[in-house]
Amino acid sequence: MIGVRILKEGWDKISQVQLDVLREVANIGAGNAANALATMLKSKIQISVPRAKIMPFADVPDFMGGAEAHAVAIYFHVSGLVQASILLVMPIEKAAQLVEMLLGTCNASSTGSFTDFEYSALMELGNILSSSYLNALSSFTKMSFKPSPPALAIDMVGSILNTILCQYGEVSEMVLVMEAGFKKDKVDVVGNIFLLPEPETMDNIFTSLGVIV
Repeated sequence: MIGVRILKEGWDKISQVQLDVLREVANIGAGNAANALATMLKSKIQISVPRAKIMPFADVPDFMGGAEAHAVAIYFHVSGLVQASILLVMPIEKAAQLVEMLLGTCNASSTGSFTDFEYSALMELGNILSSSYLNALSSFTKMSFKPSPPALAIDMVGSILNTILCQYGEVSEMVLVMEAGFKKDKVDVVGNIFLLPEPETMDNIFTSLGVIV
């Protein structure tokens, strides 16, 4: 990846206690997101057990369905004391189903050729769900977070990740993933939400959480 430096520093120092704290943040964030989604869809939403884990960045494409899998991704950059990325990723077919649920229609494109109105609906969904996680983290850390306006991409997973890397110029070799699945009537309606802090921000998070780093 041209212009991208791979960093490993700091991730090997994260303890089980620190991961447990992050899992609690993931639990509350996922609960907030499920409530917001239920309000939007006017339906009960089930969530899988939220997970927070460390994985090699190289494994992220496979975790998202493979580097060549086509997906819809809604991306935010978070600035402030915590520099991070938030990604909401879902297969194009799931995004089409979600658009139909949100707008009460039945003709959303399954190939990703969405109308401007459908794009807006997806980005508003991304705003609400990402805010759910950031609000949970803010409540724990008493820190403020400044998310950028959403960017939406429809492309192969590998290309989407490369675009994000090029914006940073450097990325951690290991990443923190906060992930949960959301279902309506036992049907997946949202893909995975990923929170990827830059490594130098982890000390700020843990210090604010009262966890020794």
